[in-house]
Amino acid sequence: MQIEKNVQLQSFNTLNLNAIASEYVKIYSIEDLIAAIDYAKQQQLHILILSGGSNMLLPEHIEALVLHIHIQGIDVLEDTSEAVKIKVGGGEVWHDFVLMTTERGWYGLQNLALIPGRVGASPVQNIGAYGVEVGEFIESVQVYDRQEQCTKDIAAIDCQFAYRDSIFKRDPNRYIITHVTFRLFKKAQLKLNYGDLKAAVGDDLTPENLQRQVIQIRQNKLPDPKEYPNVGSFFKNPVIDQSDFDQLLTKYPHIPHYPQAQGYVKIAAGWLIEQAGWKGKTLGSVGMFERQALVLVNYSCANLSDVQQTYQAVQNDVKQKFSILLEPEPVLFDRTGLIRSHSE
Repeated sequence: MQIEKNVQLQSFNTLNLNAIASEYVKIYSIEDLIAAIDYAKQQQLHILILSGGSNMLLPEHIEALVLHIHIQGIDVLEDTSEAVKIKVGGGEVWHDFVLMTTERGWYGLQNLALIPGRVGASPVQNIGAYGVEVGEFIESVQVYDRQEQCTKDIAAIDCQFAYRDSIFKRDPNRYIITHVTFRLFKKAQLKLNYGDLKAAVGDDLTPENLQRQVIQIRQNKLPDPKEYPNVGSFFKNPVIDQSDFDQLLTKYPHIPHYPQAQGYVKIAAGWLIEQAGWKGKTLGSVGMFERQALVLVNYSCANLSDVQQTYQAVQNDVKQKFSILLEPEPVLFDRTGLIRSHSE
């Protein structure tokens, strides 16, 4: 384990925000992790967990120990005629892992292709796309529990997965994810809940084609972070109750929506943003992407304050027009490495 000082994190976060960490270390094993936590205690530093950097809003200066997770490995634990159980290191690149599962005939994750980030971050937000959430295929998550000071496995049912949510998101200072165990299937059951995806797949109802079409759609809609720094979808799709939705529907009969359990309705945040006039609009060096209003882009050397000014302006305009407050997806950090609420 090698601690580095004053490390620039700009290339480690996909929004390309200038951010310098006072202390930084790469974590390749659980032993490295425990040693780094001990070091942080000795130095009285908070810990900031860095994975693929695809869902983070970082300040310009971070007085904390940044742990960059590089734990690798894909191990088959069980292999039957119907399913396979695999344990994956948190530092594995998510998209590469999805491609590998398809190549090996392990199915379930194809709708989640091309989502940026690493495997260890996937349970935190319970990443999802095109009607699929990763929690559906997670059997357990191995963590280092900072409260109990030990490694342990948390069963999927105890992860409390929900829409863009989990216990790891709600208690971010307790758990550090080291590995994720998935159960994938040998026989594909394609999920084509979204019209554009169903149309793109057409009659070629194979998981390989499904994955190709997901990648193609995402490439057409979403900018490459290397060209246009971004964190993917910036806002959650709001979920409202049926009565509120019915009121919206009378005024906006073509509003894209998706029925949910218990009488709730999910609204397309990108549509709300576009209707509020923000598609392709910029405020200084930050704006909402011209091909997908849900994506916030750093066009030129923006800092955290620039990003906040823009997304708060989007929130205000959407709320004024629709009486809906959009909730940002990325995690906001302060200069001590602690997670802060966007509403503070």
